Amino acid sequence: MNDADGSQLNGTGLEFAEELYLQYLRDPGAVPDEWRDYFDALPQNGLAPRASLGPSFPTRSLFHAHAGRAAAIGSASDDAALLQQRVDKLVRNYRVRGHRMADVNPLGRDPIEIPEMTLAYYGLGDADLDRKVLDTNLPGAATLGDVVDGLRETYCRSIGAQFMHIDDLTVRTWLQERMEQNRNHLRLDRDTQLRILTKLTDAVIFEEFIQRKYVGAKSFSLEGGETLIPLLDLAIEKAGTQGIEEVVFGMAHRGRLNVLVNVLGKS
Repeated sequence: MNDADGSQLNGTGLEFAEELYLQYLRDPGAVPDEWRDYFDALPQNGLAPRASLGPSFPTRSLFHAHAGRAAAIGSASDDAALLQQRVDKLVRNYRVRGHRMADVNPLGRDPIEIPEMTLAYYGLGDADLDRKVLDTNLPGAATLGDVVDGLRETYCRSIGAQFMHIDDLTVRTWLQERMEQNRNHLRLDRDTQLRILTKLTDAVIFEEFIQRKYVGAKSFSLEGGETLIPLLDLAIEKAGTQGIEEVVFGMAHRGRLNVLVNVLGKS
């Protein structure tokens, strides 16, 4: 935790904090140092003593397993289930907030550290990176280390994807699969790379020509956004291969001359 006043214990993290506290009661050394210090500083009034990890009477309800059954569950399976629960939460937080850590500032900046996206927040560390995890829909992710590497490459590089707010589950799942299958990195063949470079060069040269030829005239320059031209070029080409017969543009004034010349082929 970042502070000792418990401000991090909101509704989202309460369940996780309770799990850590139960571990702390069993073995204080099993929890991270910052959490152990936090629990040590808590007043003991109303808190369970370390010697007592449950009620003195047997629990019998739909929501609490019988004491005998609970005791029969192996510690190894409990540990694996707890690990998987934490991994699932880690994966979801990367999908929801990974764009906050993406390197999208061309001028550079100090990296942002988000507590919910660190292993320590879930009571894990570097020693857990080689532990096996179940399917997380991330291709090639067999261990916790694979999961973290895949999530960082997908959501925290030069592309920030904010999509988990979309209500339509079909759309959200489609986007998630498209990004995570190739880790948000599209491998282009040489011909496509040369095509992109050519269209980008055309866009830059056109802007320079307009500024020299028509000094002081309002041209709604695309300067700084020339990548729009190769993007539209490839998008239209892709649409044509999928049977699209007509494309209607609705765009801002900025860049319209460049689009007319280098995309639509106007004189």
